[in-house]
Formats: sequence, structure tokens, C-alpha cells
Amino acid sequence: MTSTADRNRAIRLVDEARCDGARLKSACAVLGIGPNTYRRWSRGGEDRRPTAHRPCPQYALSDAERQAVLATCHLPEYASLPPAQIVPRLLDEHDCYLASESTFYRILRDAGEQNRRGRARAPRQMGAPASHRADQPNAVWTWDVTYLPSAVRGVYFYLYLIIDIYSRKIVGAEVFENETALNSARLIERTVLREGCHGTPLVLHADNGSAMKGSTVRVTLERLGIIRSHSRPRVSDDNPFSEALFRHCKYRPDYPVDGFQDLAQAREWVLSFERWYNDEHRHSGIRFVTPTERHAGHDTEILSRRHALNEQARSRNPSRWSGKTRNWEPTQSVALNPDRELMVQHAAPEKLAA
Repeated sequence: MTSTADRNRAIRLVDEARCDGARLKSACAVLGIGPNTYRRWSRGGEDRRPTAHRPCPQYALSDAERQAVLATCHLPEYASLPPAQIVPRLLDEHDCYLASESTFYRILRDAGEQNRRGRARAPRQMGAPASHRADQPNAVWTWDVTYLPSAVRGVYFYLYLIIDIYSRKIVGAEVFENETALNSARLIERTVLREGCHGTPLVLHADNGSAMKGSTVRVTLERLGIIRSHSRPRVSDDNPFSEALFRHCKYRPDYPVDGFQDLAQAREWVLSFERWYNDEHRHSGIRFVTPTERHAGHDTEILSRRHALNEQARSRNPSRWSGKTRNWEPTQSVALNPDRELMVQHAAPEKLAA
């Protein structure tokens, strides 16, 4: 419920914004109110809702009936049970109906006695996911492990993939016969040496599997100066770059859906996929240049040449172009789980008029 002082302040801000040229609807939207609310507030008058007469419901429980519900919940045989269990037990064992299940909950809540029962932990509110931004190669990597089927049912190989989110390049890939923290540490170390980024600020984001959070991995990351980042527990979409890459991998036309014959075949296929993905595949997220070109910084020149060719084509046949040419500007930065825009709490008049 908005206080009178806040109402007057909102009216003043909207009026000042309208004087500076802003539309009423836009100015009200910044404050989170509608035009009709602004008009009603502008007519003046106090908010009479707090002092309005609210009649008691005709069939509301009396104080004695409410106390009977509480007393029943306090009995030893019901003290550890929720109302969903108490109400049917009263009907079956005592032929007694005191109130509905929802009324039991409401009375307990009003009395401050609606607490979690049993040893189960209360559900935790998930916070915002870890957010990182990459403005250059080898700033933020994400990685994950997926299964590769073998020719023997129930036997799998394990594909480790590390991707640079700025360039989308696969910087590390290996297939192992098992999923362990030791294999993870070895792959990370080899990838850092291959990229020559030892000692540079680098974030490595992963899920919460044992192969990602083992002590061997933790020690290796600390030794290499890499910042650890993990998805939220039991949240499947905090590592989107790696998940999308796995889907891309397993939907290749030459992917052996019947399984790999042995570890050597799996490694050979992953190597060919890595070469194709990095050197031939035009990625839509980076203006359709290859990850290798983006990683090496060649994308600016390539996109500039595309833009020049588009401009030449438009100058030759201007009637075929309804507007600007295609956007070939390089993607400046890439965010992993970007923060959502915060709602405007206190807007300045000059911002409202913008």
C-alpha cells in the first residue's frame, strides 16, 4: 500500500517528466504504475482502504473453535503431524470434524505455530547464478563431461570438453574410460599449457559433479591461478555453453549412434569433430565466423570485408534493399548467466524524460 508521501512524490516526478517532453504512459511505466493510477492519485484524497470497515465473515470460527483446533494440534499424537494428516485421523478415529485442512493451516500460521516438522531440511531459496563476462579469449572457460556410448550395452566412454565462451573455441577435449577428478586435472593442465595462459586471470565454470569439485581439481586450479565457478545445485541451465556444445556434437550426421568400437575410435572421432567445429563451422553466436578465427582476433577483418561487400551490392542495386545492410559488427563481449536488469526504485526526472 503506497503512502501519501510516496504518492505525492510519484505525482511530482511524473509531472516534471511530462514537462520535459515525456509521455504519460512512459513516465508511469518507469515508476511501475499505470496512467489510471496516476490520474486517480492526482485527484487527491486520502487512501481510505486502511480505515475501511471490513465485516467479519458470517461463518468464521469463534475464538473457542480456534482454540479447540490449536489444542488438538498440541496433543502428543498429533504434535508431529501436519493438518493433512490430522483432519482425516480425527474423522476416522474420533468421528470429529473441527475445521478444514486449509483452516487448520491458517490458524496455525496466525498463531506462529506453522513450522516445518520432521528432520527434513527446509527448501532453500536459490540465489542468482554465477555471472561472468569475457571481453577477450581465455578469460572465461566452461566445461563438462558427457557419455559416449560404446558397442557394448551399458559401457560408456567419457568425453571432457572445455570451451572458451568468448570465441566458442574448443580449447580442450579428451575421451577417457572413466570419470575422475584426476582426469579432469590433467586435461585442465594440458589445456592451460596449450593456450599459454598460465598466470593470466581465467575463470573456469563447471557443474557440481565429483569430477569437477574433487580435491585434485581444486588443488590444480589453485596452482594454475584459475578462479573456480560452479552452477547452482540441482539447476541444469547454469552451464549453457557446454550443454549446447554437447548437443551440437551428438547431432552431427557422422555421429555413431550405435556406439564406438573402442576408446581409440572414440578419440579419433572427437578429434575430427574438434577440427571441424573450430576451423570450419561458422558459429551463429559470433557473426558466423569460425571459433578459430574469433580466437585469433581475425573476425574483425573478416566481418569488415563482409560489410564492405554488402555496401557495394546495395550501391549497385539500391532498390533491392529496404533498409540497412546486415549487421556485421563483431560481438564485443560474451556473458555467462548475465545479471538481470534491476527494477528502477527511485527514478530521476531527467531519466523519465529520456
